Amino acid sequence: MPVSETIRKKVGELPHKPGIYLMRDRFGKVIYVGKALDLRKRVSHYFQPSRRLGWDLKFNALVAAIHDFDFHVVRSEPEALLLESKLIKEFHPRYNISLRDDKRFLLLKVNLLDPIPRFTFTRLKTDDGARYFGPFPDSTAARRTLKLAQQKFNLRGCRPLTPTERDYKHCLYAHLKFCTAPCIANVTREQYLEQVNAACDFLAGESAGQLEQLTADMQKAAAGQDYERAAQLRDALRDLKHTTRKTEKFERIPYSLPPTINPQNDLAELAQLLGLPAPPQRIEGFDISNISGTFAVASLVSFRNGRPDRANYRRFKIKSVTGQDDFASMAEVVGRRYSRLQRESRGKGEDGGLRIEDGQPRANPSSILHLPSSFPDLILIDGGKGQLNAATAELKKLGLENIPVIGLAKEFEEIYRPGTPAPLRLSHDTGALKLLQRIRDECHRFANTYNAQLRLKKISESLLDEFPGMGEKRKAALLKKFGSVQRLRLATVEQLAAVPGFGGKAAAELKAFLEARAASA
Repeated sequence: MPVSETIRKKVGELPHKPGIYLMRDRFGKVIYVGKALDLRKRVSHYFQPSRRLGWDLKFNALVAAIHDFDFHVVRSEPEALLLESKLIKEFHPRYNISLRDDKRFLLLKVNLLDPIPRFTFTRLKTDDGARYFGPFPDSTAARRTLKLAQQKFNLRGCRPLTPTERDYKHCLYAHLKFCTAPCIANVTREQYLEQVNAACDFLAGESAGQLEQLTADMQKAAAGQDYERAAQLRDALRDLKHTTRKTEKFERIPYSLPPTINPQNDLAELAQLLGLPAPPQRIEGFDISNISGTFAVASLVSFRNGRPDRANYRRFKIKSVTGQDDFASMAEVVGRRYSRLQRESRGKGEDGGLRIEDGQPRANPSSILHLPSSFPDLILIDGGKGQLNAATAELKKLGLENIPVIGLAKEFEEIYRPGTPAPLRLSHDTGALKLLQRIRDECHRFANTYNAQLRLKKISESLLDEFPGMGEKRKAALLKKFGSVQRLRLATVEQLAAVPGFGGKAAAELKAFLEARAASA
């Protein structure tokens, strides 16, 4: 496929700098996100015909689908990696495989409200009052730097939330003088907090003095021919630079729908192709999102005059369906949506086929169908025959079978209509199809966003995973006894100790842990 002159010109203007690039198809949708140490060299490889014979089928399909691209310059390779991961999770490009799941880069956290604060690694940042450092693309360097900080500021490396004198007896950190042993009151909590705050400043990048000291020690060891020591100091110096390097704070790149040249023309064309009595001024689209039957949700997006009407977007949790059943889920959501509109319409009364726009009464296309104006002029279902049949059955139960409804199947962009066995296939350059694709893609984005929010909320609510020594059996026993973390917080130490797998010490530590987290919320 020949490369367009526009793309050739953009490639020639790319800088020889690190960054990320976003490949877009002819609808403006992001289909691939990549990173590069040299943007011009990397992106130009996509458009060199001489390399085509060495490409695999997937890469050939990607290149054939590229219609345009965007790019963003960063300062270093780690920043490019971080931004690439962020954008893949945001846009879910079809040609990206890695970095599209829930994996996140390593973070370092410390909660200063804990009885004796300790530094721990996590991959999820929550609003729990703790201080977070990172993310760190190089996790090995981050772990070595934390070890260096613990030695420099005499911080504890033990796991208990509140270490006691019994823990001190078996603690190598304290006996080797790596730790000031706040567990036996060698120092007060205020003094230990000063050590922790100094380590926070160190990890936040205020480490110039330490870098100079390490450099001097390395040079001294090399001059004394202690090459093993010099190599260790060199590695520590490299790790410290990697970990405390300032990274760019990337602003969220807003999701934008591909533009349309003339939405009214697209609506008129759509009405003609579907045999509608008038251009559908209001279209509602539905999509289902679930992961292996968990967190099943649905989205409803509304388009008015061919443009998103975000004030009328709705989202639903699937209530009556167990497991992964998109057909039953679609039936539930369509039934809930339009049975509610029926109830609201009966309460308000029908408008007699008139609506008010700009102070003037206008004819409502819905009046042709003898429906209240709150109902859409067209319903779009994301899916094929199965999803469409489930939706039309629900509309029939409600006596709303006169509302036009279609399904848009993603694989071949086929339009399915009730009572018509053969799908309608439109040219991909058709404005009407592009309009339907914009609605479908917006449904998909809105549903996936809600699904991700629920999964994140579920993860953030599970504080028990942060408690040292909390295994699956212990956690299950606690939740079986108390039902939720909220009720667990109200339990006494005696009630916690009565749970199988817990003794008096573990119960007291868990109670202190929950109280500390509650205070930071």
